[in-house]
Amino acid sequence: MTPKNTLPNELIDSLLSNYKEPEDILGEHGLLKQLTKALLERALQAEMTDHLGHSKHSSVSNKTGNARNGKSHKTLKGDFGTLAIEIPRDRDSSFEPKIIPKHQTRWTGFDDKIISLYARGLTIREIQQHLLEIYGTEVSSSLISTITDEIVDEVKQWQSRPLDSIYPIVYLDCIHVKVRDSGTVRTKAVYIVIGINLAGVKEVLGLWIAQTEGAKFWLSVITELKNRGVQDIFIACVDGLKGFPEAIEAVYPDTTVQLCVVHMIRHSLNYVSYKQRRTVATDLKRIYTATTEAQAELALCEFENKWDADYPVIAKSWRKNWSRITPFLDYPSEIRRIIYTTNAIESLNMSLRKVTKSRASFPHDEAVMKLFYLALRNISQNWSRQQVNHWTAALNRFSIMFDDRINNL
Repeated sequence: MTPKNTLPNELIDSLLSNYKEPEDILGEHGLLKQLTKALLERALQAEMTDHLGHSKHSSVSNKTGNARNGKSHKTLKGDFGTLAIEIPRDRDSSFEPKIIPKHQTRWTGFDDKIISLYARGLTIREIQQHLLEIYGTEVSSSLISTITDEIVDEVKQWQSRPLDSIYPIVYLDCIHVKVRDSGTVRTKAVYIVIGINLAGVKEVLGLWIAQTEGAKFWLSVITELKNRGVQDIFIACVDGLKGFPEAIEAVYPDTTVQLCVVHMIRHSLNYVSYKQRRTVATDLKRIYTATTEAQAELALCEFENKWDADYPVIAKSWRKNWSRITPFLDYPSEIRRIIYTTNAIESLNMSLRKVTKSRASFPHDEAVMKLFYLALRNISQNWSRQQVNHWTAALNRFSIMFDDRINNL
């Protein structure tokens, strides 16, 4: 079937009659750019004819006596570089072009390309170089800032959007960045909260920036989640964030706080000599792979007997946090991994580090939020189509254990 707008071969042959090399078509003064300019200007003239009711050089036929009144010049920026366009004018300035609206100086989609490059971690200078090298377009740093700043309102709306009433599992973690603050570059933490909803789909619930963490900070975060509609959380998985357990229990007293076992292992191995790390890790594995809590405690006792003389801090740390390490043991083996690690959020953090690695520091907190939001928007595009592994089994378990809490909401 022939496409509706197929160009006649005779016309194509005529246009290509002087073609010798790609530059003749794609170059700064090539055929493609000339055609774009000619078609746009012809379309603008057609729009003006429709607006006035008479063609160029014809007698005025409208009641107001409005007619053409010269032209103005505009330079468009886009994939083709810069393109000078002549815009027809009318006497009473009532003409509103459609194909190139008033005040438009960038080709449709050009802003999206800048935002896409920014979301992938390119700095403003790198975006300028990229656009110049690929499209031959010079773009000022202020224009890039203006385009990306348009995301700020979108970020605010996203950060305050309503949330689901129940998230069976919520993960909390942070990533550190350097931010200029009052003339000094400081290291700040960007806290990220991911929830798994009842459908088993991951969702970033929000981002928060703080210089220090503690119960007061976390209380404000958890309170914000509650105000945005989250009425219940079954399990909150954390890596030992200071003050978080107390904060979540103040707002959600029935929520179980689960420390990330992987973080506990890493913390423990920090005290172990390199030669013995594999053996110590194997002995720790017997604790968190135990069938029951009683067996896990027995494995911990055996670990103490074997290693306390050399590394007394390890068992002491596990015992201190025992009530927050072992909740996952109440669940079948196939869904324990969903609960006892923060892998879901760590893989996200790894992606975020990739987009921040080229930046020595951010100029302010808003720049951090802007980049992280855009990066998260890219990263989470496929989440709505991906259910967490073994989620059906996990949800069945939750339905039994938290039946009254699910049905009461």
